[in-house]
Amino acid sequence: MMRLVKYGLMFGNLIEVSSEALVSRYNRALKHMIGKETKLTEFHIDISGYSPEIGDELGDDLYLNPKGCNQQFILLMTDQKTAPLLSSKFSTSRSILRDFIDDHEEELFALTAREAVTGELVNSVFEIKTPADLMRINQITIEADTVTEHVAFAETLQDNINQFMNEEDAWWDDVLIAEMIELAKKTGDITRFPIQLKPKTYAKGNYYTAHFGGLYMFRDVARPAVIARNAIDGLADMGIESAYTFSQRREIAEFLYKQNLIELIVTEQNEADAAIIRQKLDFMIIATAATFGDDLGDLSRPQIRQIGRQYASKLPPEYHGLMDIHRWASHKGRYPSLDPEHPAYFYAFRSRPHPDRDLINMLLAELSPLDFRQLFICHKQAFYEAYRSWPDAKRDYVSKFLADEYMIDKVGARETLFGPEPGMDNMGTKPDPYAPRIKVRYKT
Repeated sequence: MMRLVKYGLMFGNLIEVSSEALVSRYNRALKHMIGKETKLTEFHIDISGYSPEIGDELGDDLYLNPKGCNQQFILLMTDQKTAPLLSSKFSTSRSILRDFIDDHEEELFALTAREAVTGELVNSVFEIKTPADLMRINQITIEADTVTEHVAFAETLQDNINQFMNEEDAWWDDVLIAEMIELAKKTGDITRFPIQLKPKTYAKGNYYTAHFGGLYMFRDVARPAVIARNAIDGLADMGIESAYTFSQRREIAEFLYKQNLIELIVTEQNEADAAIIRQKLDFMIIATAATFGDDLGDLSRPQIRQIGRQYASKLPPEYHGLMDIHRWASHKGRYPSLDPEHPAYFYAFRSRPHPDRDLINMLLAELSPLDFRQLFICHKQAFYEAYRSWPDAKRDYVSKFLADEYMIDKVGARETLFGPEPGMDNMGTKPDPYAPRIKVRYKT
């Protein structure tokens, strides 16, 4: 895994904490939250304040996410909003934290200039023992304050000020005035510099959770469903209309298509879309060659074609199905037809533009694992799991490719692969007026 760290593909964009003042603030916050401190004098943190170095030191990767259920956080600076979230069990946690920081950036900037802000993404359960427990999580509320309760004291002081200004005899209330003076010593002048971090609630609709081996929950759709990697106990007891596992490819395809969540990458014959399919084919050739022990190195397009010819009889069925699409897209073949049971089927799709686009592309990445680039972009934990099982030659090629081809222009690569970011005018799921060009067949 150190190869990924070297290329910035793992633990990238973390925030360095190395100054004595920041380490001290972090320790006060950590002591306040979990009763422990770190002996490290420098480390890195993600958007939640989680540090992989401290997790290793404490022997607990979930020290800020107890039981993987209620994510806690330590904010030392608002710059943390650009960092990833490493210790989460839910796909929505990072976006909720990012929105919270964006919504309160001025207040958080003022507060973190003096001390750390701590808080929690609170839901209605403390532990997830069965899949049915996930159905009890309907919303997330963020509660935050400083270690010394600056926000709480400021709210109390504001209430006292309101009482002082509105009650006729408040001028003679020595106790009230004395309390206001003591609170002001802790909060400063809140009339000039008001500080408020009101609890904010976020709906918990469609999301992915790493619990129970990985589940995709779809509740904010016309036909609710849960999609699990594997068959697990309790899946049928969740009280949700439909429950599928990855082995039920036809049912998953029908659900995604009928809910208007996916679209074909290639809808007409053109070289731009054909190039996307061509790269997916190249990844399959590389994977095949690596499996047979080839030293890949830096490969040109002609060299990849040569390797493809060399291993033509060894290439997986995903390759041959996608090749039919590529031949048609590049004006060289007949109109393709893929069945959901075909291993190449989900490689031909991407999410439509809607609020859950990243979630759908995450699911499609797991259903098309030979496309290592999409797996890395959309589902890093699944990518890291797959990476551990690869031959060293493939690890080396993939890490160099991602560093050279993706990391230098992440925004451009994502737009090419998944289309532009959804705008406000296309965030819904209106029916597509154009029928899919690749046939979708279902059992009746």
